[in-house]
Amino acid sequence: MFPAGAHTRLQDVLDTLDDVLGPLGRLFADAGFELALVGGSVRDALLGRDMPDLDFTTDAGPDEIERLIKPWADTHWDIGRKFGTIGMLKRGYQIEITTYRAEKYDPDSRKPQVAFGDNLDDDLIRRDFTIGAMAVRLPGRVFVDPFNGLQDLENKVIRTPASATMSFNDDPLRMMRAARFTSQLGFTVSDEVKTAMTDMAERITIISAERVRDELVKLMKGIDPAAGIDLLVSTGIADHVLPEVAGLRLERDEHHRHKDVYQHTLTVVRQAVDLEAAYMKRIHAAEEAKGAEGTEPTAASSESKAPEPVLSAPDFIVRFAALMHDIGKPSTRRFEAGGAVTFYHHDVVGAKLTRKRMRALHFDKDTISKVSRLVELHLRFYGYGDAGWSDSAVRRYVTDAGELLTRLHILTRADVTTRNRKKADRLAFAYDDLEERITRLAERERLDAIRPDLDGKQIMEILQIAPGPVVGRAYRFLLETRMEQGPLDAEAARAALLDWWSQQPESGAAENQPTGPASH
Repeated sequence: MFPAGAHTRLQDVLDTLDDVLGPLGRLFADAGFELALVGGSVRDALLGRDMPDLDFTTDAGPDEIERLIKPWADTHWDIGRKFGTIGMLKRGYQIEITTYRAEKYDPDSRKPQVAFGDNLDDDLIRRDFTIGAMAVRLPGRVFVDPFNGLQDLENKVIRTPASATMSFNDDPLRMMRAARFTSQLGFTVSDEVKTAMTDMAERITIISAERVRDELVKLMKGIDPAAGIDLLVSTGIADHVLPEVAGLRLERDEHHRHKDVYQHTLTVVRQAVDLEAAYMKRIHAAEEAKGAEGTEPTAASSESKAPEPVLSAPDFIVRFAALMHDIGKPSTRRFEAGGAVTFYHHDVVGAKLTRKRMRALHFDKDTISKVSRLVELHLRFYGYGDAGWSDSAVRRYVTDAGELLTRLHILTRADVTTRNRKKADRLAFAYDDLEERITRLAERERLDAIRPDLDGKQIMEILQIAPGPVVGRAYRFLLETRMEQGPLDAEAARAALLDWWSQQPESGAAENQPTGPASH
């Protein structure tokens, strides 16, 4: 029996997809085979979520599937043939049809053994969770729910069709998926699932790093990643996949304003998610304002515009940086006289640990670099509100952040979790002020592309020197000058360079130094 709302949602989705479901179902039925829309596709239809991908299951083998769909599909591929899956595109939908199957792991194997089945119920019982073990038989649209997945969907509970122990023993990655669905859907796991995850946590170690990484990325991009991470930590799975995060439970926050650094970290992750949405809203508003103006930027305005923010939604990089930002604290904790606790340099240590963990999970170099850089920079702002910064310091902040500036804004703001309202307001005001100064300087100086006022070729011409290490030193000097003083005109930059050159051992005697315009 359908709850009325779920029935309406499902029927509406099926009606919308009828030009695909109807012909495909009849194609298989006419050939004597069963076909059912299954798993996440049915779950998402009941939840009213977008369904760009459609999953089907059938008693037809992969060769028979390909033979049937080849003349019907817009295009097709067989990269998943050994797992019984044939993929295709039809009217913009990405479709996968998989032969009924059961799969399990040997105790020491990282790869599933695949065996094809011959009936829908046996296929459904091997699926991860009851909310994904529902199907709609086609072409007659018969709803199949042998494990009460619809009720679990309504109750927002994650259970397994078979016993949780059997399910996780067959595929230990399902324990990660339980945490992922906790994040993506806002559901809670049943007591049986949580107990099995706890008892079998070490079994996650037989799963390849790539598969663990992919589930972790999906978890972090959910609506409540902190809840998914907390489930991994509380069951002991994080001890094997994110031990640095699990280790934060042992550390007290230096201000004793939170239960521990771990709880502080979960709060930072939640606040980063909220701030990400707020910054994306600001970005979209700015883009709409530009579009409303209806004018192309001039060369001059293009040179002076502020750096474009780089952010996606949901943004794995900023969220994972929020999760990892304090993992350097356990190894840097020191007890001072009077009971104070310090974590000096935990930002630098944390960045190194982040790189190490992400390499172990086989993340790509670019993602590792960005996340670890954010961890390294997350304390850079502190002190701004008390001492104030020169324009030079603001330039350095922007230049050091580079394309990560918007993400650094989010991480820095999210890291304020103090319950002291006056302190929180003071920090928020100080960061507002910093962002306003960045905007004003960017309008004048194009902070997204700070370069010395002279390039390498000009340096060599003015100093009459050949390419070599000295050119690099001169370049760095001019960059430092640019940071400290802002943009210089050509003559001022030339004078500064010559003054620097006069103090270098390579310049030779004063009479040999260039004093006039360089010859060309």
